[in-house]
Amino acid sequence: MAIMISKKGSNAQTVDKSEFKDEAMLQEYIHKNPEAIPLYEIEEDKKLFVVKREFQTNSGPIDALAVDKEGDIYVIETKLYKNPDKRKVVAQALDYGASLWKHFVDFNEFIEILSRETQKNFGLDFQKKIMEFFNINEAETETMMESLRKNLNEGVIKFVILMDSVGERLKDLIIYINQNSQFDIYAVQLEYYKFEEFEILIPKLFGVEVKKNIKKYTKVKQWDSESWFVKLEEAQGIDGVNTVKRFEELVSDKPFHFHYSSQRMDDKATLWICSDPKDYSSKIFGFIVNGNVELPLGILKENPPFNNESMRQKFIQRLNQIPGVNIKAKSLAGRPTFPLSKIGNEEALTKFCKVIDWCIQEILKVQD
Repeated sequence: MAIMISKKGSNAQTVDKSEFKDEAMLQEYIHKNPEAIPLYEIEEDKKLFVVKREFQTNSGPIDALAVDKEGDIYVIETKLYKNPDKRKVVAQALDYGASLWKHFVDFNEFIEILSRETQKNFGLDFQKKIMEFFNINEAETETMMESLRKNLNEGVIKFVILMDSVGERLKDLIIYINQNSQFDIYAVQLEYYKFEEFEILIPKLFGVEVKKNIKKYTKVKQWDSESWFVKLEEAQGIDGVNTVKRFEELVSDKPFHFHYSSQRMDDKATLWICSDPKDYSSKIFGFIVNGNVELPLGILKENPPFNNESMRQKFIQRLNQIPGVNIKAKSLAGRPTFPLSKIGNEEALTKFCKVIDWCIQEILKVQD
């Protein structure tokens, strides 16, 4: 197919369809221009952030890995129509999705890989970059991260097949899969034209013919102390409640500030301990109602002196002196967790309080 180009209705010229040099060119284009994948046809304000090209899995590299604001994960596979393997592209994409789900059981490791990529390309860790890209606040980002964690753990992954030309058989296959399974799989055809120094791409989306319930980005609900402890007791029993309340008693005279996070999409909530009551980004750690203590080291590193890697290493080393706590050094910029039960006795909880107090005192020294 050819297109016509004119200037103010005159001097019309015919521009014939061009060819992508190779699949790497397709990958590079969507990495720089994710809006070329027209998911806005599914939902008006939906857009993708393409985090990484050639994301390694046990089944091989995913051509591109992307996320949206709702925390959905997208496996994107690119194929040129002339590629003889194009008939296998759907099976290949599903295989990568299965490998992603099975082998990335550690969510922190997954986020660390994404953070290294965003740090390299944008100078920001993954969480800061998605806040900027999607223009969302801290609470909305926490909601997205929890949704991302849940989708990875449960293998809820969406698939995009990106080609320069989508044949009828592939269209039929994608409609069939969407109609008869829980999969969401789409094909995007990118027609490519070149005119002088301009590149013209015309995207077409296939697979939306089957109407499904689209998950909406719901407004989050704020927890208070009473509702938070009710939820904690439901999940962890009275022992979990007693541990957290005993912590509150032990630190009642310390400069700790309790922040009850917004309700998560999977009913998780966090009681964050912050060094600054007015600054949510100053959080040091969190008690989570699923029974974990979470350490957002990727955020802590924004607070001097913990922007120094050696200080974060000291923090981890002190925590690891608590019996049963074993945080790996590679988690220096991630969100490692350990079970709340590990600080369930008085001795361990007292040691934990001292480590957190040390951490906040180091931050206050710099602030003073």
